[in-house]
Amino acid sequence: MSNLPLSRYTVLDLTIARAGPSGVRLLADWGANVIRIEPPLREGNSGSITGARHGSDEQNLHRNKRSLSLDLKSPAGKAVFMNLVKTADVVVENFRIDVKTRLGIDYESVKKVNPAIVYGSISGFGQTGPYSQRPGVDQIVQGMSGMMSITGNPGQGPVRAGVAISDTSAGMFLGQGILLALLHREQTGVGQWVQTSLLEAMLNKLDFQASRYTMDGEVPEQQGNYHPTMVPMGTFDAADGKVNLAASSGKMFVSFCKALQANHILNNPDFSTHRLRRQNREALNNAVNAVTKEYLTSELVQKLNEAGCPCGPINDVGQAFEDQHVKHLGMTKTANHSTLGKLDLLRSPITLSEFPHDNEFHHAAPEVGEHSRELLLEFGYSENEINEMFDSGTI
Repeated sequence: MSNLPLSRYTVLDLTIARAGPSGVRLLADWGANVIRIEPPLREGNSGSITGARHGSDEQNLHRNKRSLSLDLKSPAGKAVFMNLVKTADVVVENFRIDVKTRLGIDYESVKKVNPAIVYGSISGFGQTGPYSQRPGVDQIVQGMSGMMSITGNPGQGPVRAGVAISDTSAGMFLGQGILLALLHREQTGVGQWVQTSLLEAMLNKLDFQASRYTMDGEVPEQQGNYHPTMVPMGTFDAADGKVNLAASSGKMFVSFCKALQANHILNNPDFSTHRLRRQNREALNNAVNAVTKEYLTSELVQKLNEAGCPCGPINDVGQAFEDQHVKHLGMTKTANHSTLGKLDLLRSPITLSEFPHDNEFHHAAPEVGEHSRELLLEFGYSENEINEMFDSGTI
């Protein structure tokens, strides 16, 4: 990890659940010295709210991190944390606003100890405003943002996206914001508070669907597996299943018709322009479907892609990871866990030419407090001091 782009930065990770850890994972994967600070295990406290400690979710969220168990509710634990803050570069948290203020580890408190700190916060609805005190989780925000209203088939009613899209999007944006703040600090020496929320991230992720409303006053509706504005683009029948295809530009539309010998579609005046194809989208989609269902999935994928018309099969998750091209991309890396053995986890989707992906993660997800002694020694604490902290329950 020592030669990776973020290896000179130390990150104190106070995050729980998914959104915050997703953001920190970006930093950890690219070499940051990430110290996951967790409360010491007590009776009835599993140390995790995203499933079993050794489960796939926890292992994938927290690889490349080390763990320090620390009781932030105790004066001694808070003192240790603030001592770590003095030389850290980044603090990341996703506590409720009242929690971090009550603990005395909010941005203003941390800034007094280290004015150059980059302090990252992620929340459900933001740090201020009418909903700022509400708890926020992915499903709630998917509904509030409008995402569920445009997912699914027309008339089906709201449908949740199949992944925690607001969590992971907010984490991605927080990671990017922290990197922006670190760049600014290198130019100015000034730290700052970086904020995002699940709701802001999800509204941003609506993208063109949102601008249809903000610019044109149009409220998007469910379109199922068809693209809401481009046609023909969507899911169509094949002789042995279904495929996704896109033939929405003029050139691709012509290529589609020629590749599948669908001259009756190409020469139909109702489909002669992009405007008419949108206007007559239902008739066009039905006509396209009548053609595609005469071909096998493999035939459609080959013929249409060769013609420059994007087309692909609809895989389940297992089929996706067994696909020859996904295997070529090498989207998994091994983490060696002391108890679980070798684990295949997802690698960062970013590729840098100067830092090619290696085959293994530096650390598997840690046990609670697995590195407490090691880390405190690195920060200058003596063995006697550390032993006293263990004895008192501070760590």
